[in-house]
Amino acid sequence: MLRGECWCWDNLTDYYPEVEPQKFSLPSPLPKWPQGKGFGTGRICLGEIEVVQITKFKKIWDCSPSFGKSDCVSFYKPDGIPKGYYMLGHYCQPDGEHLTGYVLAAKDFSADQNSALKLPALQKPLNYTLIWSSDSQYNGSGYIWMPNAPVGYKSIGFLASVEPNEPDPDEVRCVRADLTEKCEASEMMFSSDSFFPRNQFQVWKTRPCKRGMLCAGVSVGTFFCSTSFSSGDELDVACLKNLDSSLHAMPSFDQIHALIKHYGPTVYLHPDEIYLPSSVPWFFMNGALLYKDGKNNGTFINSKGSNLPAGGVNDGKYWLDLPNNDDANRTNVKCGNIESAELYVHVKPALGGTSTDIAMWIFCPFNGPATVKIGLLSFALNKVGEHVGDWEHYTLRVSNFSGELWSVYFSEHSGGEWVNGCDLEFIEGNKSIVYASRNGHASFPHPGCYLQGSTKLGVGVRNDCARSKYYVDSSTKYQLVAAEYLGEGVVAEPPWLQYMREWGPTMMYDGRSEMERIIKHLPFFMRFSVESLIELFPTELYGEAGPTGPKEKDNWLGDERC
Repeated sequence: MLRGECWCWDNLTDYYPEVEPQKFSLPSPLPKWPQGKGFGTGRICLGEIEVVQITKFKKIWDCSPSFGKSDCVSFYKPDGIPKGYYMLGHYCQPDGEHLTGYVLAAKDFSADQNSALKLPALQKPLNYTLIWSSDSQYNGSGYIWMPNAPVGYKSIGFLASVEPNEPDPDEVRCVRADLTEKCEASEMMFSSDSFFPRNQFQVWKTRPCKRGMLCAGVSVGTFFCSTSFSSGDELDVACLKNLDSSLHAMPSFDQIHALIKHYGPTVYLHPDEIYLPSSVPWFFMNGALLYKDGKNNGTFINSKGSNLPAGGVNDGKYWLDLPNNDDANRTNVKCGNIESAELYVHVKPALGGTSTDIAMWIFCPFNGPATVKIGLLSFALNKVGEHVGDWEHYTLRVSNFSGELWSVYFSEHSGGEWVNGCDLEFIEGNKSIVYASRNGHASFPHPGCYLQGSTKLGVGVRNDCARSKYYVDSSTKYQLVAAEYLGEGVVAEPPWLQYMREWGPTMMYDGRSEMERIIKHLPFFMRFSVESLIELFPTELYGEAGPTGPKEKDNWLGDERC
């Protein structure tokens, strides 16, 4: 255990007026969802334990590095836990934000499941280990405790206190090891390194190590802290595991449509966008061709894509391309058809079936050339960045306890990010806005210029986003294409979804000559060598295989890439 030096662990208000953060609420009340099974009922059975989601908290204390209020975190105790349920750990989040998180509380169901030979699902800790304390002569003290689980059990979270005495063992519960899964540190919320490198203290959010629609790990919402944690270390705490394979808390078919109609974002294209989205059938009916390796001529594709090769893997033997009969038609298809455009929706379990991910895919027949930014100067490239067939997506994550929208994932080039509900831009009710970048169609939460490259040097590819007359309302213009958990045949997958090959030919670009052209226009003091400039840009700009469809993406089965 380490003791902090010259820290302010603020549990008094002598120096700073205490302002309790407000819980974030969506702009509009939630509707009454259509009848289903366990979705939106407030409780989820994970097998031998049942959990509820707690979103009300009482503040314990916060840390104020160097006697300031910036870069602080606060620790909270869950409030209003129903009778018969037990806390698994405390909650922590950065200061200066709305309260947006949750923790789970658990109830032992093992006694009701004829499990006399098994240990109880929940058990008190034996005692606690003090992980960190800060005795401040200026403004109080704070302590963080690790529950020591009995043999065969796992601790799920840490406890915070303002007293030097160990918390009461009855205050928290540990969980039987076979009902848990390994978790990992995800986002760091606080680190003392900048202030006191010798007394390292870090606080992290946690998440299940294995995530995706086939994974059982359940995020509990508690935090992890350590004085000696290194990346790759195994955590002392665990997450929960959903052993109920029925996924009874997932939304029904009717509830899915209700969720999309209530939350479906509006996708705005840039005012100067040339390469607009279209529906997949429009792309096929307007002359898109299927090519096979070794054959010069392409084959027309019917509107449903039922004559495309289905299944298998992307072996490089097939690809799609624009029509080649005349330049006018080719240009017409390149520019898309926003009137026909719709979002293709894949609904899947997340976090062990305690959340629902609604992945919404948009198709553009063509991805336009990139624009690069060097300092205050911007240069439109001629060909670099172009490719046929562009699939982009964003994902809504909804709590299966309440049906509340928690966050939206924005798929950006070379990655993406989850944005909490409080940081979204809403256009109507609880419907948010997704901005698609000019030419590249990557999704972003707000208008502006997002740089893909070196933000420190101000060198990279521009992703420009703004509202315009070009938009698609995904709450009305969508097609549900997959929800595997509902069972076979409930959702009819379109034939084109089974096409696992490339939606465009492989394209190579003369990036060196494009960079040389840019360098000639730069002031002498700004000139980079060609090699140095090329290294700053994403590698896909200089050559790109045709993109694959939604089912070939890692996030079809797995979690989103951050």
